[in-house]
Amino acid sequence: MVSISPEAPQSLNAAAPAPLRILLDGIDRLGRLDGWIGGGCLLMLTLLMLCEVATRFLSNFLPFFPPSISIAWEYSSYLMAASFTFGAAMTLRVGGHIRVVLLLKNVPVPVQRALEILSAAAGFAFMAFLTSAMAKFAWSAFVRGQVSTSSDTPLWFPQAIVTFGMLLLTLQFLARAIQAALGLPLEDHRMKASPVE
Repeated sequence: MVSISPEAPQSLNAAAPAPLRILLDGIDRLGRLDGWIGGGCLLMLTLLMLCEVATRFLSNFLPFFPPSISIAWEYSSYLMAASFTFGAAMTLRVGGHIRVVLLLKNVPVPVQRALEILSAAAGFAFMAFLTSAMAKFAWSAFVRGQVSTSSDTPLWFPQAIVTFGMLLLTLQFLARAIQAALGLPLEDHRMKASPVE
C-alpha cells in the first residue's frame, strides 16, 4: 500500500526569484494534479476491464446478459493513452523517467548543469512541437465533427485530454530547464509514493 502526499509542505523553488517561484510552484501543483488524474484513468481502465470480464463470464450462464460491453475496448484505449500522458509530468518531476547518467556522473558539476539545461530544453522543444501538433489534430477533429465508428464518441474529446497531458509534460520540461539554470533541485522526491507502515 502506498501513500502520496497531495501537497508538498515546502517549496523546493524557494531560492528562485518571486515571479519564477510562482511559476515553478504552479507547475509543480499541476504535476501533482497530473499524477492524480493519471492514477484515476488507470483505475477507471481497470474497472472497465473487470466489468468486461464479468459481463463475458455472466453471459455464459445468464442468457439475458450481453456477451460484452460494446465500448469497453474503445474506451480502454482512450483511458490507456490518458494514463500514459497524465503520468508523465509527475514522473519527470520525481526523476522516474529512464535516463542514462553515465556521462553526468563523470563530469564536473557545472558541466552536469549545462547538460541538464540542454536536455530539458530539448525535451521542452520536442514536447512543445508534439503538443502543438496534437492540439491541431484535436481541433481538426472538432471542426470536422469526427466521431468513432463504434460508439459515435466525438474524437476531439479524448484527443483533447491527451493533448492536455502532453501540455503538462511540456510545462514540466520548461520548469526543469529553469530549475537547472538557477541551480535549484531538479527532482522532488517528496512526490514519490512511499510505503505505509
